[in-house]
Amino acid sequence: MPVLPFFLSIAFTALMAQLTIHLPEATGGIPITGQSLAVLLVGMLLRQPWGALAVSTYVLIGLLGLPVFADGRSGWAVLAGGSGGFLLGFIAGAAMLGWLGELGWGRHLGKALAAMAIGTAIILAFGLLRLALLYGWEKALSYGFYPFWPGALVKIVVGAILAWGATMAFVPVKEN
Repeated sequence: MPVLPFFLSIAFTALMAQLTIHLPEATGGIPITGQSLAVLLVGMLLRQPWGALAVSTYVLIGLLGLPVFADGRSGWAVLAGGSGGFLLGFIAGAAMLGWLGELGWGRHLGKALAAMAIGTAIILAFGLLRLALLYGWEKALSYGFYPFWPGALVKIVVGAILAWGATMAFVPVKEN
């Protein structure tokens, strides 16, 4: 794996994290961000193991204090709070998309759409589990699912189109 795409993917994810939409306090202060779109694209395009490693590195540098999370936040308190499950879900989602990318799902628009939906479901599941531990299931759904699903649908479609286009243009066919 060339080093440049790896580090550019981390920078891209950090930049996309700064694209935030703040919702009313009813969401527990968790903003809608571009992070999930970025981590799924990184996973799909870098494939295994590099996509998951890039996203893991992104999370690690944020935990160590670089202000790469949404709104320039960083540190262990972010992981301990309501966003923590989503951060861990980013790694799992990127790993799944990397595997699906290895299987060639990025070369077919329908499969890319399904891959983005699967990755999004993984991220949301991790986020909801963490929120449920903090607040119970009713608030977890109110804070971490209901406000996010319309944006998630948009990111799934946009992500699938971008992943498919970039895969067709830049990612070589894997020889078996």
